[in-house]
Amino acid sequence: MDEQYFKYLKSIARQYPTIAKASTEIINLASILNLPKGTEHFLTDIHGEYEQFLHILKNGSGSVKRKIEEEFGNTITLRDKRALATLIYYPEEKLEKVLKEEENLDDWYKITLHRLIQICKRVTSKYTRSKVKKALPADFAYIIEELIHEKEEVHDKEAYYNQIILAIIRTGRAKECIVAFCLLIQRLVVDHLHIVGDIFDRGPGAHIIMDTLMNYHSVDIQWGNHDIEWMGAAAGNTACIANVIRISARYGNLDTLEEGYGINLIPLATFAMETYADDPCGCFDIKYNKDIYNVHDLELDKKMHKAITVIQFKLEGQLIKRRPEFHMQSRLLLDKIDYEKGTIKIDGKEYKLKDVHFPTIDPADPYRLTPDEENVVERLRVAFLGCEKLQKHVRFLFSKGSLYLVYNSNLLYHGCIPLNEDGSFRKVTLGGREYSGKGLYDVLESFARKGYYREAGAEKEYGMDIMWYIWSNENSPVYGKEKMATFERYFIEDKAVQDEKKNDYYKLIENETVVNHILREFGLNTADSHIINGHMPVELKKGETPVRCNGKVLIIDGGLSKAYQKKTGIAGYTLIYNSYGLRLVSHEPFESKEMAIERESDIHSDTVLVEQVSRRRSVADTDIGKDIEESIVDLTNLLSAYRDGTIREKDI
Repeated sequence: MDEQYFKYLKSIARQYPTIAKASTEIINLASILNLPKGTEHFLTDIHGEYEQFLHILKNGSGSVKRKIEEEFGNTITLRDKRALATLIYYPEEKLEKVLKEEENLDDWYKITLHRLIQICKRVTSKYTRSKVKKALPADFAYIIEELIHEKEEVHDKEAYYNQIILAIIRTGRAKECIVAFCLLIQRLVVDHLHIVGDIFDRGPGAHIIMDTLMNYHSVDIQWGNHDIEWMGAAAGNTACIANVIRISARYGNLDTLEEGYGINLIPLATFAMETYADDPCGCFDIKYNKDIYNVHDLELDKKMHKAITVIQFKLEGQLIKRRPEFHMQSRLLLDKIDYEKGTIKIDGKEYKLKDVHFPTIDPADPYRLTPDEENVVERLRVAFLGCEKLQKHVRFLFSKGSLYLVYNSNLLYHGCIPLNEDGSFRKVTLGGREYSGKGLYDVLESFARKGYYREAGAEKEYGMDIMWYIWSNENSPVYGKEKMATFERYFIEDKAVQDEKKNDYYKLIENETVVNHILREFGLNTADSHIINGHMPVELKKGETPVRCNGKVLIIDGGLSKAYQKKTGIAGYTLIYNSYGLRLVSHEPFESKEMAIERESDIHSDTVLVEQVSRRRSVADTDIGKDIEESIVDLTNLLSAYRDGTIREKDI
């Protein structure tokens, strides 16, 4: 035994100071290895659609309904199953309705509690008692533990459990107990949640989603380009800030910034009203949700939209000039405009501009901010840096997130691995060094973390600029298009010049040789591993499929965001990975929480079995299982050290 390992054994001996305690822990860990693996739930491209997101989270992409079906089969009616599912999703709201309508409340309480106990027993069966105990709500921990665990010493079990339930009802605690059971079922039906990028932009509730994730029991996040854009904004990168505000304005979503995060946009609004007072801003229409958008703000929002867009092009131009190594000079377009003719020349071709009113652009120095623009940008920068809620959310993204994740033989990322036409990894030079494949991901993530956490200085400035690079550069793994044609979409009619050519990855993802090359790059076995991919909406109505390369690649962006649903034909894909295999779930649009409660309606979802395992997977087959096996080896060695006297037992 080498000295280093001996020191390690002595350190774990402090936790397990006797043969008895070390042996007990080995037995405990060995038993955990044989439990079924926990259910993993994958979501991507949420884009602020908080109502649909929250509902999918509550129903576990159909996992709750499956548990109800497994438990009750044909013994209760379909209507009762729907009512029970709705109660589990929205216990407080559903109870409020029941209290008004139910004539015999005590009977309803008894039946409902019995059914919830049965479901709870089923969902807790794959966990240790210790894990279940930690998840129990404090007020009802003892009662729930009594009700869901068999007591061998009790002869008349039915009478015993009935008396507990009657006591709950007599003491007026039935309502609170039902809520506790429902929340526990929600908590345990999914063991771990993966968010494969793009929480922010477009929809109205990114801040609500972030609050929910921060309170979720077990979650990881793979950053999408829209996430990194907000992270860059929170770090103080002004180009990222301008992008965040522009997209919020474009989708009628400024309330997320003003009310969700408390960011003051009055300086921008005042500047826009003064600068574009007589400008109809026809190219800057708002894509708003008529159910929640206040149309009285429409004219002001269009002016703010134009004002921040022009500022964005200037700030991005300054950044591109500052970082020639980003090779984005082709995106310098303000100096290609003929301001007298109202045209622009791109790649040798001249295009007529749809809008030629640029009162803040000096043709001789088009990327220079006016003094008023500088004032607006600085005030916005201070507001983003000083927003406590945004900073808390972004620190959580850094804490729980990364650009990719290898987890239980799956490789998770948002976007693509930048590839050449022949399937080789594209080589990218940053900071004077060349990177590709996994190395490119690692260095970009390292730079991003420095951009947020470093104190003021060159490293921080470079890291902040890298965050904008990750948001929009063709060599960014989370973007993966030749250009971000923002200017062209606003100002040029010709659709051809608006085209954003995708990286070769998207053509090659059906090539098993290429896919295996990617899996090996990240240290995965090519026989039974998968790539789980977000970012690119799967257009089901055009015949596209989320399952690629014989099931090795799963692209699960199906348009959860309303902005994409006309394009995709559905309202998103999610993925469930449990002990029986992988299930892909496609969702119809979610009407509303109110309708779900009133009509006891769920999101209509279709499930496709992607992969079914021949042997039910256990904890031993997971990454956690590998860690447990290593711990067992260490504890076994500790036992040997105790028994041969190399390490002395304590506290005997």
